[in-house]
Amino acid sequence: MQRFSRRMAGAAFTAVLLASSAMAHAEIVIASAGPMTGAYAAFGEQLRRGAEQAVKDINAAGGVNGEELTLAIGDDACDPKQAVAVANDLASQGAVFVAGHFCSGSSIPAGDVYAEEGILQMSPASTNPAYTEGPFEEGVTTVFRTCGRDDQQGDFAGKWLAENYAGKNVAVVHDKSTYGKGLADLTKQFMNEGGLDEVAYEAISAGDKDFTALITKLKSQNVDAIYFGGYHTEAALIARQAAEQGLQARLLSGDALNTVEYAQLAGPASDGTRFTNAAEARNLPTAQKVVEEFKASGYDPEGYTLSTYAAVQVWAAAANEAGTTDAAKVAETLRSHRWDTVIGNIGFDEKGDLTENTYVWFEYDGGNYAQVDN
Repeated sequence: MQRFSRRMAGAAFTAVLLASSAMAHAEIVIASAGPMTGAYAAFGEQLRRGAEQAVKDINAAGGVNGEELTLAIGDDACDPKQAVAVANDLASQGAVFVAGHFCSGSSIPAGDVYAEEGILQMSPASTNPAYTEGPFEEGVTTVFRTCGRDDQQGDFAGKWLAENYAGKNVAVVHDKSTYGKGLADLTKQFMNEGGLDEVAYEAISAGDKDFTALITKLKSQNVDAIYFGGYHTEAALIARQAAEQGLQARLLSGDALNTVEYAQLAGPASDGTRFTNAAEARNLPTAQKVVEEFKASGYDPEGYTLSTYAAVQVWAAAANEAGTTDAAKVAETLRSHRWDTVIGNIGFDEKGDLTENTYVWFEYDGGNYAQVDN
């Protein structure tokens, strides 16, 4: 009987050791999702790179609640239906957090899946107000973003256009997407409120290649500036074809032009193009260590790279503080105070939006872009 007890005790001790070993090597699945392929793959790479580096740094510092993070990647190609399929797949993999998606038109429907599955979602790039407004109205508390909103972006751009193009001819063009049309309409609204009415309001379709008819019409209206709500691929073609057809109108747009691929596609016609975005995070003191890590690997963390890093970073910090990855509890912790991140000291309001966000202009010149003061 004594030998039997010793064997039982030994077995129990071995079980404890095995359990402890399993816990030591346990992993928490998180994800990043966006257009990893397709026309907007440059942005997908930004999201992926940002999430990968954040996971690497967090794991090196001890992980989350003593467990390592493992990263899943979802490719939605900025297609709403594919985004829903990606969301379901990530849920099946046991993801507890998603840094994504990129396109507002993908983030919104995917968010329904995440809310149902108890997954906290934080987009580093989706700026349409409905992304957070809709879930908030339905009582969902687990939706956040580390970027601004198009009503803020449109307010800034629209008032600037009204002031700087007073008495001139401005056309507003959008690509019919959730992001593009939403941003164009909000910019138009604030421009109109500032006393400037557009001479043309036109729509294209994402994926269009030939803008001859549009440019011919804008030339006949002596357009001085084109405000475009949409993505960099179509914007580049519009800029290039306008230059080829002799339309000397400045192209202005939103944050979806914050990739140098725009200049590569537009060529010299990109010079003078302006877009709005938050102040350059790469220049912040809080980002220098991480920026150096990226550059050491041969990658320049432009665009949404650092806002993606910040999304993973702040979620991990809140999960550590909460002592759990439960979405509702982490969400409550995220709203409880401010957080130090690579994009600065940030806070979240009741809807999951940043409590402060300042937009500025960036301008292309010689194939690259830089922040401008006026």
